[in-house]
Amino acid sequence: MAAAPNVRFKPRLLETPAAEPAAARAHFESKLAFESDPSDVFFDTQNSPDTFVVVDCRSPESFAKRHLPGAINLHYRTMDAKTTAVLPKDKLVVAYCTSVSCNASTKGAARLSALGFRVKEMIGGIEAWTAEGYPIETGPGA
Repeated sequence: MAAAPNVRFKPRLLETPAAEPAAARAHFESKLAFESDPSDVFFDTQNSPDTFVVVDCRSPESFAKRHLPGAINLHYRTMDAKTTAVLPKDKLVVAYCTSVSCNASTKGAARLSALGFRVKEMIGGIEAWTAEGYPIETGPGA
């Protein structure tokens, strides 16, 4: 015989009602306009690398320890019209940092978009990238 459900507590998932499907769809599609994940970035590096550039928004020291292959290091604090002149305005820029506990990519994406670039943030940063087993490079790079 199945146990009776615990009726003493209201489920926490129901404390705030879920959005209506149309509102949820708009929300999630909006999120996808701002974010990507390591899987999609890796796939596109293999299949359409000329459509975007990858920007590591961390410090040069962190970049030298490990970074995505082909990434350009532009620390978010140094981003301005002069330092970003190396980036093409006609391509998507994918910004990343260390992990979900780092917001350098968010700060970098905000600065890049203010400078007129189309930007997506790679969620999870290099920690998520390496957790998926994708290759990294070391050294000062670009």
